[in-house]
Amino acid sequence: MGTPGEGLGRCSHALIRGVPESLASGEGSGAGLPALDLAKAQREHGVLGGKLRQRLGLQLLELPPEESLPLGPLLGDTAVIQGDTALITRPWSPSRRPEVDGVRKALQDLGLRIVEMGDENATLDGTDVLFTGREFFVGLSKWTNHRGAEIVADTFRDFAVSTVPVSSSSHLRGLCGMGGPRTVVAGSSEAAQKAVRAMAVLTDHPYASLTLPDDAAADCLFLRPGLPGVPPFLLHRGGGDLPNSQEALQKLSDVTLVPVSCSELEKAGAGLSSLCLVLSTRPHS
Repeated sequence: MGTPGEGLGRCSHALIRGVPESLASGEGSGAGLPALDLAKAQREHGVLGGKLRQRLGLQLLELPPEESLPLGPLLGDTAVIQGDTALITRPWSPSRRPEVDGVRKALQDLGLRIVEMGDENATLDGTDVLFTGREFFVGLSKWTNHRGAEIVADTFRDFAVSTVPVSSSSHLRGLCGMGGPRTVVAGSSEAAQKAVRAMAVLTDHPYASLTLPDDAAADCLFLRPGLPGVPPFLLHRGGGDLPNSQEALQKLSDVTLVPVSCSELEKAGAGLSSLCLVLSTRPHS
């Protein structure tokens, strides 16, 4: 999404994956996760797809749900995309690694250059990677290690890549995100504020900052639609989710706020950045 000097570029496509029935059981969605209301989770997912397609004007590509991949809808963990390059990640959990196969095929069909992580010592979840339009920050977390961050740097050599320790059980994108081309939004927890302070020390670029009451609200998506004259959008938690943070987001100027709910999907560890991949490309004719 963008080339050097262009910041967060214009988006044309979004990729999502349907919610399987296997996500509804606590066993299917992973150890320690509560059972979900499947119908509600599927409604939330459908609304998200509708907003991406109708409100933001993106071409929506939806992969079918796979019962063998209960966490398949969290496909934001499976790839890091910048420009015409897609780095296929190596999720920390071995049970999630088959999720990358369908994503790889879809991105290949869109004509992206595919980069694989061949190092078996590397782990990387896409939601530990924050691209600001100028540089990458990679969260070192339970899911992402130093070798994974090194591969991000090797793949996207046109950009600075810095590592940020994540001191909570969250991914980096679960603590902070971009609320505009030069604005970082972050939750109010100590882990979120520690991550933002680390980013401020590491960067050569000035960013404004906005603190939100809820960490989960910082997992938002700043998107420039491909239509001329249309202002950028901020896709954020809404629909009754995190009302205090919704009010705080009103302070952001020059963006159109687009609220969506993922309170049910959140029970499976989903945030907005994990539920879709957004890219700027045109499929081959």
